[in-house]
Amino acid sequence: MTRPDPRKTAALSAALSGAVDLGALKARADAARQRPATPPSASGAPANGPSPWVLDVTEATFQSVVERSMDIPVVVALSATWSPEAQQLEPILETAARKSGGAWILAKVDLDASPRIGQAFGVQSVPTVVAVAAGQPIDAFAGPLPQAEFDQWITRLLDALRDKLPGIAAAENGATPAAPAEEPEDPRFTAAEEAFEQGDFDAAEAAYEAILAVEPANEEAKAALVQVRFTARAESVDQDAITKADAAPDDLDAQLAAADLQIVNQDVEGAFKRLVDTVRRVYGDDRNKVREHLVGLFELFPADDARVSAARRNLASALF
Repeated sequence: MTRPDPRKTAALSAALSGAVDLGALKARADAARQRPATPPSASGAPANGPSPWVLDVTEATFQSVVERSMDIPVVVALSATWSPEAQQLEPILETAARKSGGAWILAKVDLDASPRIGQAFGVQSVPTVVAVAAGQPIDAFAGPLPQAEFDQWITRLLDALRDKLPGIAAAENGATPAAPAEEPEDPRFTAAEEAFEQGDFDAAEAAYEAILAVEPANEEAKAALVQVRFTARAESVDQDAITKADAAPDDLDAQLAAADLQIVNQDVEGAFKRLVDTVRRVYGDDRNKVREHLVGLFELFPADDARVSAARRNLASALF
């Protein structure tokens, strides 16, 4: 979803950098892969014109593309119309994608229209190309490449992933991997998502809590509830929170607000370190307040995120 106020984009920014939605998204993709596969159709696409393997991606559609990376690699091309190097590289990528038969897909991102995707990947120059597999960036390069060099790069990528992503071999054997089957709309989630998009965080939170009251193990609702609560909190964070917290290290509320802003700004390690250091300095109820806030931030990320694992170890050391 797209929201004009940067503070309101906390959930999206976190999702793009591996937090918030990605864990739930991965769970949904894994569940989809357990269902019977859709019978493959004949492979191939017209040499010219639209191709199912070349997609224009925006912030609103990025998650659905990441979901496809659970089955085949997604090559994300981050470019801009004003860049001659990007325009030079684009036909090379498209030609290779059309020939792939669905062993991988090309996701084209216009950074002028979708800047937060570039921010999430830490793009420093245009064009930048990032390979995403199983929901995570695994390789990248910047600048234009000759067709032969790109072909070598994508071949190495496919060779490394062939045993891990089933859609590669399926496409190479003549099948066209089907896009993930869309699950029927759940009206409870639809209502919650609409409330979230409208900025009615109280209604969204109540909707997800109602789902969890009936289905306590619903991972999608759990992840979404964490997202809603964090976004609502981040929306009101003072943009000078970090400066104020650094000037007042004994102000607990200032430290919590600064950590939230650091997460929004994708300084994840800095946010975790700030709160772990605060835990070391305080005791009793104050310590528990900071610990609970930090654990809540952990929930924004997949459980196997290396930054979370390291911070959990540091927190345990601070507590005991």
